[in-house]
Amino acid sequence: MSNQWKIQLFAGLAERFGKPEIILNLEENILQVKVLKQTLIAQYPDHEPLITASFVAANQSYAADDDLVTYSDELALLPPVSGGEPEAVERFAIRAEPLSVETITAKVIVPGNGATLTFTGTTREWTQGQRTVRLEYEAYVPMALKMLRQIGAEISQKWKGAVCAIEHRTGVVGIAEISVVIAVSTPHRDTCYEASRYAIERLKEIVPIWKREIWEDGSEWKGHQQGPWNPAAPPN
Repeated sequence: MSNQWKIQLFAGLAERFGKPEIILNLEENILQVKVLKQTLIAQYPDHEPLITASFVAANQSYAADDDLVTYSDELALLPPVSGGEPEAVERFAIRAEPLSVETITAKVIVPGNGATLTFTGTTREWTQGQRTVRLEYEAYVPMALKMLRQIGAEISQKWKGAVCAIEHRTGVVGIAEISVVIAVSTPHRDTCYEASRYAIERLKEIVPIWKREIWEDGSEWKGHQQGPWNPAAPPN
């Protein structure tokens, strides 16, 4: 039998989740606060930075991570007070789970920008007459994230007001499934096209992600495919 956990949301949290309350149906009737937050993150991975930065209140008192709470407590998830957003939006990620084009694109839509472009890379079935069964991606995740953030910083420096978000899959990506989403917004459309193309090409140059093409009769690992590879070279 499951227990209904009700967690109230306030301020920016309620806006971001689009509702004033989260309801979890869990078998447990008592949990440590840190486990409750981990459960929330598992169900709402796109909001992990917000959940991590927030505090849990139980019966109108702040609860530490090691405190125990029950489903019958009056629970709330509270963003830091008088500080605006609990944490900056994380616009770069490496995920084993399917990617959401809408969620990633929403991260770059800001009031000052009137143009937004989203590039979506998917697994192609046929390449030069050879049928691909699936792709398998592997990444050096900590460095890959660092390089994705570097691409975002380069774009914001090259194009004033530009905002970039990039997420890439790891693991098995089937035919027609999404492997990468790159979203860019700028004040005007001409620079948006330029920045989007830059992000795609730069990702291929410096981000340590590899793909294994699985065919009907074999497989091959592939990495950079843009000529001589020199990731330490300055960007064009």
